[in-house]
Amino acid sequence: MDRKLYYDTVARMQKANIDPEYVQGWVGGFMGNPKREEQRITQAYEAGYEAGEKGDPDGYEAWRTDS
Repeated sequence: MDRKLYYDTVARMQKANIDPEYVQGWVGGFMGNPKREEQRITQAYEAGYEAGEKGDPDGYEAWRTDS
């Protein structure tokens, strides 16, 4: 695991007011955690999880909560 990428990306998402569901999904995908149970998966979580699996640190702009 690239710790610098992990911490830098999470810090940037938090500063950018990204939907917490997206952040949680990204973290889970990046860490290789199993997905949440089906009834708790949101669109933001799913998008974050997929980006995290790919190690994509940049796809979060569409998930700002202050837009």
